[in-house]
Amino acid sequence: MARISVYMTGGIAAYKAVSVVRGLQKAGHEVRVAMTAKSERFVGPATLAALTKWPVLDDLFSPGRQAEIAHIDLADWSQLALVVPADANILAKLAQGIGDDAVSTTLLALHCPRLIVPAMNSHMWENPAVQRNLRLLKEGGDRIMEPAVGRLAEGYAGKGRMPEAEEILAWVNDQHDLPAKGKRIVVTAGGNLEAIDPVRFIGNRSSGKMGFRLAEAAAKRGAEVDLIYGNVSVSLPRDARIHLHPALSAQAMLEKLEELFPAADALLMAAAVSDWRPKEAADHKLKKQAGVEEITLQLVKNPDLLKTMAQKKRPDQVVIGFAAETNDLLANASRKLAEKGADLIVANDVSGDAFGGDEDQVTILEQGKELDPWPRMSKQAVADRLLELTLARLAEKKN
Repeated sequence: MARISVYMTGGIAAYKAVSVVRGLQKAGHEVRVAMTAKSERFVGPATLAALTKWPVLDDLFSPGRQAEIAHIDLADWSQLALVVPADANILAKLAQGIGDDAVSTTLLALHCPRLIVPAMNSHMWENPAVQRNLRLLKEGGDRIMEPAVGRLAEGYAGKGRMPEAEEILAWVNDQHDLPAKGKRIVVTAGGNLEAIDPVRFIGNRSSGKMGFRLAEAAAKRGAEVDLIYGNVSVSLPRDARIHLHPALSAQAMLEKLEELFPAADALLMAAAVSDWRPKEAADHKLKKQAGVEEITLQLVKNPDLLKTMAQKKRPDQVVIGFAAETNDLLANASRKLAEKGADLIVANDVSGDAFGGDEDQVTILEQGKELDPWPRMSKQAVADRLLELTLARLAEKKN
C-alpha cells in the first residue's frame, strides 16, 4: 500500500474529504494531511489528526515543530499526493509555481504524482483563467478528476460539485495502480513528407489521430511514451509522459526509431510511412518551362521501417504494425504479417473516411491466431483496446 498525503483547501466540499481519508485508510494506505486556513473553517484539524494519528500540517511558522522543514519532510515521505477538494486558488498557485502556505509549498516540493479533485461554483469552473490553469497542470503531468454536475451550495445545479467519496477512492485506486507504470512505449504517427524541391513534396492524407490516441492511451496507463510524428493535421498531445520527436521523412523516422527502440518495451507503428521518395530533391523550386508539358520524377524505395525494427526486436519486446489498405484488406494484411515479423498487425480499410475521421473499424491479425474483427468504434476506444492488448502480450513474454 502507498503513503498518501492529502491536501485540503477551502470550500464547503472540505467536509467530504474526511470520508476520503477514512476510505484510503480502510484500503490499507498510510495517510497524512495538510490543510489551508480556509479549509479549517469547514473541518477542524483535530478531526483529521485523530483519524490519521499524525499532526495536521497547516502552518509553516508554528513554534516548536521545526516548521521550516516540515513541508519538505511531508513531500519526501509521500508516494502519492491527493488535493481534495482543490479550489480555484490552489489551482492558480500550482499552475504558476506559487508557494505561500503549508499546502502550496509542500505540493511544489513533491516528487510523486499529484492527483487533483477540483470543486467550486460552476461559474468559477467555467472561468477561462481557471480552465487555462487546468490545462497547464495537465500538461505538466498532473491528473485531474472532473467535477460532478449537481446541486451546488448556492442552491442551483451546475458543474463544479465534488464527486462522492466512493467515486474519488475508485479514481485514486485506478491512478495509483497504473498497469503500464515503468514501461516505455514508442509510437509513430502521421504521414511522411518526401521532398521534391524546397516547396513541393510527396505526402499522404494521414492526420496523426490514431497515433496520438495511442500515445495518450499509453500515457494514461502510466507509460513513458516517445511519440515520433511526421506531418499531422491535429494538435499535438500535451502530457508530461509523452516525449515529442518530430521526423518528417521516412529516413528521419527510421533514425529516431533506431535511437529510441532499444530502450522501449513496445513499438506501435501507426504512422503512414511513404513507400517511395524522389531519388534526388532539387535544391531550388522547379519552374514551368515553355514547351515542356510533362516531367518524369524518378522514385526510389524507402527503407521498410516495420520490417527493419521487427528484425531488431528482442524476445521481450512487442512490435505492432498497421496495414492501411483500400482493397483486399485481409489478404494484404496477412501478407504483411507473414513478411514483416511484427507480433501483430492492425488492419484497417482507408477507402472511406478513416483518414482524418474520429472512428475506425479494425481487424487484428496475429501469428497462429484467428482473425479478430473489432466493431466500428472511436479511435480513442481502438487505442485503449490496443494498449490493453499490448500490455497483455508484454506480460505473456515476461512469463
